[in-house]
Amino acid sequence: MKKMMIALASASLLLGATSVWANPEAAMNKAGCMACHTKDKKLVGPSFKDIAAKYKGQDVTVKVIDKVRKGGSGVFGPIPMPPNGADKINDADLKDAVEFILKS
Repeated sequence: MKKMMIALASASLLLGATSVWANPEAAMNKAGCMACHTKDKKLVGPSFKDIAAKYKGQDVTVKVIDKVRKGGSGVFGPIPMPPNGADKINDADLKDAVEFILKS
């Protein structure tokens, strides 16, 4: 019985800590980001490398998260980025994804 309780407690901790080991690339694939963006070349939208270069040295995580959530155009050209709600990518995954992009 004691071993079972330890196993259940361990499983609960692992399942509850999934965001600690988040995989931003998997989250972006699931959310559909990769349909318009790539790591190193422009597709429909800018590459992650271009986004990181534009904002290098700036504290823009919150600004980029807001842009992803609300969408818009004009920052990287005329093609608009559609809004991406929490139903598409949750807040924790979005923050991890934006931080990953800004480090590209």
